[in-house]
Amino acid sequence: MIAKLTGLLDSAGGDSAVVDVGGVGYLVFCSSRTLGRLPTKGGPVSLLVETHVREDHIHLYGFADVAEREWFRLLTTVQGVGARLGLAILGALSTDDLARAIASADKVSLSRASGVGPKLALRIAVELKDKVGALALGPASAILPESRAAADAVSALVNLGYRRAEAFDAVATATRRLGGAAAVDALIRAGLQELSQ
Repeated sequence: MIAKLTGLLDSAGGDSAVVDVGGVGYLVFCSSRTLGRLPTKGGPVSLLVETHVREDHIHLYGFADVAEREWFRLLTTVQGVGARLGLAILGALSTDDLARAIASADKVSLSRASGVGPKLALRIAVELKDKVGALALGPASAILPESRAAADAVSALVNLGYRRAEAFDAVATATRRLGGAAAVDALIRAGLQELSQ
């Protein structure tokens, strides 16, 4: 199995790149984020690789960093999310945004990826929510709003027009500051203060 490729960038475009390793060109499918981080043609490149072997083909999927590769592996465990859709999701959301969207069940953010509708976004959030703890959650990692008051505060901020992931982060920060026993109205006020900064 191929786990890493280091060589020179032969070409890049669309959804893939060709990496020249000692005169052999490897076609590697990548997210738009990884493609955006590649050097100009002829420049040195190193990609972490996930190798998929099927009856009729061998595909290489390349990643600029470990976090993106780990998210790809996790996403492709969800029913209905294949390799190409996993790359589309990673192109639409950074790994931190993806972690927050799953932790907060933000279907709107997850649906930003081409090919992900509301039902699949919900399935991704539900199936991966318990697995997200193994990966970094960014600002929300210190305390997830699991209390009824925190959940109500998140809902109130969403009803005021904030995205679910933003509301989730604001309430998580407010909960850390005010403590787990804070009342809903206090969490809403503190959340609004966080969102206005």
